[in-house]
Amino acid sequence: MTARVSFAFLIAILASVVASQESPNPSSPPIPEESSSPLISPEESVAPPPAPEQTPSASPARSARISFVPPPLEGTISLGIFDANGKLVRVLHQESSLSEFTIGADALVTQWDGRNDNDEDVPAGKYRARGYLVGRLKVEDLGQVAESPPQTNPGASVKVKLMPNPLANDKRSIINVAAGFDSDGSYLKTSDDLPLFTVSESPNLARVLVTKASDKSLDFWQDDGTGFHRLRISKVDQMMAFDCGEFQLK
Repeated sequence: MTARVSFAFLIAILASVVASQESPNPSSPPIPEESSSPLISPEESVAPPPAPEQTPSASPARSARISFVPPPLEGTISLGIFDANGKLVRVLHQESSLSEFTIGADALVTQWDGRNDNDEDVPAGKYRARGYLVGRLKVEDLGQVAESPPQTNPGASVKVKLMPNPLANDKRSIINVAAGFDSDGSYLKTSDDLPLFTVSESPNLARVLVTKASDKSLDFWQDDGTGFHRLRISKVDQMMAFDCGEFQLK
């Protein structure tokens, strides 16, 4: 239906252009009236307009192509760019589906524009892209609680054992995770600040904490100023790490 409508629209446009170029009543051209102004000789003709100002050409875009084979696990992908010191400089993908990547011949492909999370150009040098495929974690709301969490350090992290990635020599089967929050709500993140999984969409949070409940579950504590609300995240072992390797940014 769309192709048929577009073709008809194109025919209508062409017909109107042809009609506008044809004179409805052919007649002899009108005789120009004599101008009362004196004739201008070629020497007195108006000077040509100045040449347009040359604008400097834009510098080539800084772009790095990143490809990887996704681990064999159903879920979402979080991918970060890290500098040579292991510091996260850009959250390139956060809880993204496979459809948000370009499907290459034998891998998923994405691009990095050489900017950090503040939209600033980062220095040239070596960088590494790595991330996690997060499976179907489960969140259970345990409601507001009167007791305080076992520990009160908001920056504290806990160890989580991941599923080994059969596609790689996985050296990151155990990672440290921590609690994070922003104006959109709370989330589980790695200890180096890569967001992994949205826990809640509660606004106006003042602090969040995470503690170990069991080998495969965590307790997530969040305070909006009225007291702690506790949520339990289970199946936290349903994650796999992957590494896209190191590359040079010019």
